[in-house]
This record gives sequence, C-alpha cells and structure tokens, in this order.
Amino acid sequence: MTLSLRRLATGLMVCPLGSLSADADGGRTSIIPAVGSYEIREYDQGWPGAFRDAASLLRMTLGESVDRIDHIGSTSVPGLASKDVIDIQVSVQRDNDLDSVARTLEEAGWARYSVSSDHVVPGLPPSELARRKGFLREPPGYRRVNVHVRLVGQPNQRYPLLFRDYLRAHPHNAQAYATIKKDLALILPDDLDRYTDVKDAACDLIYFAAEAWAQSTGWSAGTSDG
Repeated sequence: MTLSLRRLATGLMVCPLGSLSADADGGRTSIIPAVGSYEIREYDQGWPGAFRDAASLLRMTLGESVDRIDHIGSTSVPGLASKDVIDIQVSVQRDNDLDSVARTLEEAGWARYSVSSDHVVPGLPPSELARRKGFLREPPGYRRVNVHVRLVGQPNQRYPLLFRDYLRAHPHNAQAYATIKKDLALILPDDLDRYTDVKDAACDLIYFAAEAWAQSTGWSAGTSDG
C-alpha cells in the first residue's frame, strides 16, 4: 500500500520465481512465491505476538507522545499470506510530530529512511499533507519490522486501519487478495517497483469497497492495538 518497498528496493537480492518447499508428507514440492528477497508465506500464528513485542518496544521508547500504535498490513489479517515483515502504524496528532517521533526512534536505534509520502489513491486528496509519513525499520538484530508514522485524521492514516478491518470481516476477499499477491510475485519476482505499483492498485480496489462497508456499518477504528 505504500512506496516504502520501492524506496528500499536497491540492493535487495533477487530470488527468481521463489523457493521450493516440501509438502507436509515430505513428498511433492511447491513454489513459494517471492518478490525481491521476500517470500510470500502462509499466515503465521506468531505474527500477532511479534507485533505485540515490537509495539511494546515502541511504546517504551515513545511513551504517551503518540496517539496510536496499530498492527496493519497483511500480517494483521488472520489467514492472509504475507511477507514475514510486521507493519506497524504509529499515529500522531500534530504534523511536526511526524519528524520528532521519527527522530526519537532513530536515536533509539531504529533505521530511518527518506520515504515521505504514500501513493496517490484515486478520489482521495492528492495533497502532500494527506499522504505524508515517516518510515523506519527495525534496530540491528531485531526481526523485520516496518514502522509507518502518520498523522491522525489524514486519509493515509485511515486507509490501512479500514483496509485491515474490512479484510478481517471478509475472509473470502482476503483470500482473493492473497492470490493476487502470490501470482504477482511469480510473474514479477525481480521487479519490485512494478509489483508494488500493481499491488497498490489492487489495494485501492479493496479500499473503495471497504469505504462503502464503513458507511453502511458505522465503522470506526476502535482503540489502539498497542
């Protein structure tokens, strides 16, 4: 859903088509789709716990200076195949907090990158403020985590929370999305930019359906995950 993977693509090891995995009976093998150096794997029951651990680390560093810490992305949807990367959204109240929170995390060992905005979603405000964000990755030696710092109330802060909750409530849609990701990884294993562009468009289609669902159900983001 974001430009973060595209900006980090340089230097990633390319894995042609994916890797082989034995079936449970030890016989046949199947291809695990991969894009760049990341395999698309089936849902891992350990992902919620991995989020809680990372969220606790973030909360210890940031305290109550941030409004929300939420598990977002594919690893936040039970049953959804994903790369083994935990995506976390840190929501802040003021525009200048985007930079101050990113600096605080950087000083605590998180790796800060120059990603400054999300992709343009058709029909949403194209302004820089509506898409602005900070982006960081895990400290050295920690499991793979992406941290997206966004401003409360902006469309790009609402998008991943609604997207997540819609897929949680519609498992068949989540399965269809997983198929798209796996097939894209097989077709575009060495073109991370193109993979991201096509996946962004697929996510937008899901998001448009999610907005209609939100209107009909009175959806709200609820309480913070962390």
